[in-house]
Amino acid sequence: AWPATLAIEGYLTAERALVGGVALFQTYVIGLLAAYTIERYARRAFLSEREAQIERARSERLLLNILPSPIAERLKNREGPIADLHAEASILFADIAGFTAMSVEMPPQELVAMLNRLFSGFDQLVRELGVEKIKTIGDAYMAVAGVPEPIDDHAGRIAELALSMRDTATLPIRRGIDTGPVVAGVIGESKFIYDLWGEAVTTASRMESHGIPSAIHVTERFRDRLSDRY
Repeated sequence: AWPATLAIEGYLTAERALVGGVALFQTYVIGLLAAYTIERYARRAFLSEREAQIERARSERLLLNILPSPIAERLKNREGPIADLHAEASILFADIAGFTAMSVEMPPQELVAMLNRLFSGFDQLVRELGVEKIKTIGDAYMAVAGVPEPIDDHAGRIAELALSMRDTATLPIRRGIDTGPVVAGVIGESKFIYDLWGEAVTTASRMESHGIPSAIHVTERFRDRLSDRY
């Protein structure tokens, strides 16, 4: 448009065409360099953000494998120390009868594979029943209903979990259950854990350790909470 305009008006000369052409070429080159630089930084920023999103998603998956979803969300929001009192919940402990002798006789790989199969099966039952797995301690498995979110039928869900464990486990499993108020919270800064405290937790553990293999040992208050349903 620039040389055409000069030509129409009669001002186009060889010198002006040369100088103007050089100026236009320089502008073109500068524009290309600027566009390339902007695109390069934009692409780098895009790739960095995408990588950050992938890392955040991976971290969130790992966090959800450790903590219940509502607790993980509260931690992400940088909430202070998490400690909640729950008026009523039902707690189950389960372990393998005779595990100590079994662990001495079995090769390590076979022992770990056996525990993995057993606890993975328990994890599936927990998900199906809407119960919360708290942790495993050696050959012991701990789960709770009614925490971190209240559930009216927490006793019934824990009872169903205990019965399902009995029906699916191929090993002699002791189970102990109690119900009552508990405190739940997150402790630690590295390798932190969501845990429970209270008389009902201690009693459920004692019911399991003093129970009969392949049976379900419950407290009187848990039995009363279930009424005549089982």
